[in-house]
Amino acid sequence: RETQQRNQNNDTRDLFNALEAAARLFQRNLDGSEKAKAYLDGRGVDAAIRMQFMIGYAADGYSALKDALGTDERRMKLLDRAGLFSKNDRGHVYDKFRDRVMFPIHDRRGRVIAFGGRVLSAPADGRDAGPKYLNSPETALFHKGRELYGLWQARQANQKLERLIVVEGY
Repeated sequence: RETQQRNQNNDTRDLFNALEAAARLFQRNLDGSEKAKAYLDGRGVDAAIRMQFMIGYAADGYSALKDALGTDERRMKLLDRAGLFSKNDRGHVYDKFRDRVMFPIHDRRGRVIAFGGRVLSAPADGRDAGPKYLNSPETALFHKGRELYGLWQARQANQKLERLIVVEGY
């Protein structure tokens, strides 16, 4: 019932579309980042796995996502409500995820509802890279306690899962 109500809501559909657009942008960014691809290669994450899990890369900088997708006030508000922006003390809006490998989190129907981002390494200029993993905040679509990363992909591979092994991290 809850899913049906969310699907009938135009605003919810717009949030799903904004998150999907961000996931596609992060995937395109990964294609252009040798650093991110080398990191994934070093962790044994090949191109097939990257595609299956829609793994991407959030470019370094404070406005790459905002510049690419926040083309008007309505889009900016959607991206903010989707948990993709942060604000500093002066109210300046900037990209939440920067210079991170991006792991889209899917709901049970395969729709992107949030992201987890892993820092590649400490910046060479000595800046603080922040936490190793940065996750989307709770939103209208994403409730951390109700989702399991990779469950949608596991069910695509085998509809009748008899056992799941849950591990830490992406």
